[in-house]
Amino acid sequence: MNPVMIALALTVFGLGSAVSALHVSAQSPSLVKVDGSSTVFPISEAVAEEFQKSTRGAVRVTVGISGTGGGFKKFCRGETDIQDASRPISSDELEECRKHAVQFFELPIAFDAMTLVASPKNMWLQAVTLQELKTMWEPAAQGKITKWKQVNSAWPDEPLKLFGAGSDSGTFDYFTEAVVGKAKSSRGDYTGSEDDNTLVQGISADKGAIGYIPYAYYPPNKNKLKLIGVDAGHGPVLPSRDTVENGTYTPLSRPLFVYVSKKSAERREVKDFVEFYMKEALKLTEQVKYVPLPADAYQTSLEHFHDGKLGTVFQGHSGVGMRIADLLKRESIQ
Repeated sequence: MNPVMIALALTVFGLGSAVSALHVSAQSPSLVKVDGSSTVFPISEAVAEEFQKSTRGAVRVTVGISGTGGGFKKFCRGETDIQDASRPISSDELEECRKHAVQFFELPIAFDAMTLVASPKNMWLQAVTLQELKTMWEPAAQGKITKWKQVNSAWPDEPLKLFGAGSDSGTFDYFTEAVVGKAKSSRGDYTGSEDDNTLVQGISADKGAIGYIPYAYYPPNKNKLKLIGVDAGHGPVLPSRDTVENGTYTPLSRPLFVYVSKKSAERREVKDFVEFYMKEALKLTEQVKYVPLPADAYQTSLEHFHDGKLGTVFQGHSGVGMRIADLLKRESIQ
């Protein structure tokens, strides 16, 4: 018997309270739409799972992976409630949000170490300088820099295979600006993907491969990958929680964000989810192997959310080389 027939039967027998209960149970759960960065995805997915448990199914949270750039396209058209971002919103995206009258809260949630990895079969590479990375990745290298020996004469005459984030990714934007000097400035003949697991598989299988992934994807795949140090002028540094927190893993550590639509935040389920996110982010960020912010930073973000502090403190700039201390300083003057 379908719900309408049951309700009719219950009404006939005068069971009004049962009809009301049936109506409530038949309702679809409220929906919160999150999309954007594959880097931020593990954090938002963990928060979404815990939040849905806490609501006992009354709210459903979907978390998509369109990349930071692809996600902002949806967010600025008002198609999603929350945007995961592995870089601050760009000037073009700001303009697009203004065009569609989408106002937002910018909430930092964690730090990531963009992690350079190679195949364990690679016996010659332990660390790489920023200049060597630029030689590999700059647009002028396309079709020309195809062997390791061309980058460093001490390296072998082996094919060089590059793996990295897709061009719609905020990780791609940040990496190219930090390494080449301009966002989106990159050779095109590399293997790009928004799926970091695809990058892990490709790099691990090829002796001549090097690529970059979010740090959270390294620990579960450390038997498949070789961690590579980055020399920014003061000797090689490996990514870790300590080197991100003390600012020595530079310039490949960067803040991660969620952007929340002001209009969406007027809905109870979105407001509750954001509050839950800020209260649980420190614990869940650690669980998925990212670097959490200090506890008071999440409290500050929650206060900004409650106080209605809209917009970005980055004004379209990427914040390359920013340390946690720098981020918190910006937060304090917002």
